Amino acid sequence: MQTTPFCYQLDKPDYRPSSYDNHIQRTLSSMKGQYVDQEAYGQMLAEDDVLLYEVYEILRPEISGELMSGVSIVHPGKVGTEYFMTKGHYHSVLDTAEIYYTHQGFGYMVMETPEGDWAVEELYPGRVLYILPRWGHRSVNASPTEDLVMYFIYPGHAGHDYGTIEEKGFRKLVVERNGRPEIIDNPRWSHANG
Repeated sequence: MQTTPFCYQLDKPDYRPSSYDNHIQRTLSSMKGQYVDQEAYGQMLAEDDVLLYEVYEILRPEISGELMSGVSIVHPGKVGTEYFMTKGHYHSVLDTAEIYYTHQGFGYMVMETPEGDWAVEELYPGRVLYILPRWGHRSVNASPTEDLVMYFIYPGHAGHDYGTIEEKGFRKLVVERNGRPEIIDNPRWSHANG
């Protein structure tokens, strides 16, 4: 870990950082229970544990005053009609924000609060998304052929809470209907939460 100011490059064509501390690879098997069409999920997983997304992290101490950053790459594809997506998370310290800058691709950020507010924002090159404190978020790649590549930055002490999303899912899903992305209610969420 760096102890003096430092730089890194995010160059085309893939915007992977020129140096990083951690490379996370999430495959289909790590998303068990997250896709609505469990039959399509099972069939796809039986064929191949395909890579859905990657995260390149530039790590800093997990304390207030530091900033974590990196690059998230969601690959194109679908499980049934639902686009490839990240696991999604809240921050362990709920009252922390995050910023995403989209370098490449097209997709959506699905967001919600514990109180039930929700929002879905488009992601495309040059767009900056400021996610307020208390908003859980998940990236969705709605491009048929191109990676969704985003730079992110958040407070060092924020942490990640994946469990809440794994348990309940998000209220909204992004699916393909008639060749186009469509935002729909998550039927499993409403059943799971009465």
